[in-house]
Amino acid sequence: MISNTRAAPLFFVFAGLFGAAGVALAAVAAHGGGEAALAASASAMCLAHAPALLGLAIGLEKIKTARLAGFLIIGGTLLFAGDLVMVRFTGIGLFPFAAPAGGWAMMLGWLAIAAGGLMRSKPQA
Repeated sequence: MISNTRAAPLFFVFAGLFGAAGVALAAVAAHGGGEAALAASASAMCLAHAPALLGLAIGLEKIKTARLAGFLIIGGTLLFAGDLVMVRFTGIGLFPFAAPAGGWAMMLGWLAIAAGGLMRSKPQA
């Protein structure tokens, strides 16, 4: 299992990458042609999940499910946005049902965050 000291930098890296990709994809959507909606959806997912990853990186020590949630969100965003971007630029997706699988992973990541909110922390001595 990846420790908190390794997970936090990884979450920060993906937060930055997703943020940059979200802005770039928003530009593609604004200036794009007939398939602009695909870029807009990919942009929205990247921009929504970048700050979530920042929060998870900061809260790794306080949210018991932060690692699980972060990896689900990273994988889900890569699958969902990646599939839409592939269809937008090549006409071919990553693989069948990649976007829905990514969507489920992102939702499970958010549910993991919710579950972490319900778990009690051990009292500190």
